[in-house]
Amino acid sequence: MSPYTLTPDMNGEGLHIGIVRARFNEDIGLIELDACLQELESLGVDERDIMVVTVPGALELGAALARMAETFEFDALIALGAVIRGETYHFEIVSNESASAISRISLETGIPVANGVLTTETDEQAEVRAADKGRDCAQCAVEMANLVAALEPEADEDDEDDEDEDLEQSDARR
Repeated sequence: MSPYTLTPDMNGEGLHIGIVRARFNEDIGLIELDACLQELESLGVDERDIMVVTVPGALELGAALARMAETFEFDALIALGAVIRGETYHFEIVSNESASAISRISLETGIPVANGVLTTETDEQAEVRAADKGRDCAQCAVEMANLVAALEPEADEDDEDDEDEDLEQSDARR
């Protein structure tokens, strides 16, 4: 058997990408952002087609991502930040709730959201992983934006003709 298989499309030309970076654990987020922007550039995304906004922390990522998704101006979104375990249960709450919000936005809007929120035990672990996570998110955003576009149903010419007729009839009634 040889099914039709879509191969990953890593061409970022013409894509519009939104990035939301949490400022809490700022040094880690900046490392992620720098690596992410470099990778987006290497994939062909024009810097004029990238918007970067910041929010106080990981729990606020969802609100900014949701608002950006509602504009339908972006082909993909990226969430960057770091949640580093402390001595309280707060780590689990922030990690789980931010991940849940990120997934929910993507599923509800159909706009891919790459989750670059690191969850680590120590600052050192986050520092080691930050650049790789930033690059991975850029690659994920480009690949998923292209996949979503490739899976978009094609409009039938008959459907377009029907829409034109409906518009003409509506105009004639006015």
